[in-house]
Amino acid sequence: MEPTASSPATSNITMPRGEPLVVLSNVNKYYGDLHVLNNIDTVVNRGEVVVVIGPSGSGKSTLCRAINRLETIDTGTITIDGRVLPSEGAELAQLRADVGMVFQSFNLFAHKTILDNVTLAPIKVRKLSRKAAEERGMEMLERVGIADQAKKMPAQLSGGQQQRVAIARSLAMRPKLILLDEPTSALDPEMINEVLDVMVGLAKDGMTMVVVTHEMGFARKAANRVLFMADGSIEEEATPERFFTNPQTARAQDFLSKILEH
Repeated sequence: MEPTASSPATSNITMPRGEPLVVLSNVNKYYGDLHVLNNIDTVVNRGEVVVVIGPSGSGKSTLCRAINRLETIDTGTITIDGRVLPSEGAELAQLRADVGMVFQSFNLFAHKTILDNVTLAPIKVRKLSRKAAEERGMEMLERVGIADQAKKMPAQLSGGQQQRVAIARSLAMRPKLILLDEPTSALDPEMINEVLDVMVGLAKDGMTMVVVTHEMGFARKAANRVLFMADGSIEEEATPERFFTNPQTARAQDFLSKILEH
């Protein structure tokens, strides 16, 4: 639906693909006097890929981390699959099991093999048998293209391979949603595409994803919706086609003019 005079470019749920999975309502967060999330209202629909972009310090990573409560919020509500995000305890642990997270750094256990890294949570949290967890783990390592590395240790893999292990580890839990917080920013340039290719494949398969990234090519290719953030606010929300060809706000126009020059 194209925005109209009564439906501005920042209106929410511009491309519904399914019922809402994540709903953020009037979410605010402060670090002291710094207002890092400012009245955030948005929805992520089931099967949707939402890419969050914006200048450094705009609140992108804080928003991503708030969705599984790695960051607390001061006011507002976040619901996942109809349940309000719990503040602590077993309910929070259960919710985190349903929400995968992939960080800039790979956070693999250095003393465990690749397969052991991928099977640890399904065994401990999902209570799968080792056999079932290893079968699932090998499927996911195959899915990200590194099944042949299963017996190796993390230090024996390249950065791109380690990040693909981190994605496989998230997938092994059968999450409802995966959050990816600048997953390629710590990688050497030649390794970025191998990780982006996996992410594009997940998007095509219908995985619900919220991705904080500087990779505009990925946003154009895989996103259903772009959120542009500045100073803790969602300044603009649109389809990739509309955002990249006809940004509506001065902040977005300025941001795109700087990054698309290079």
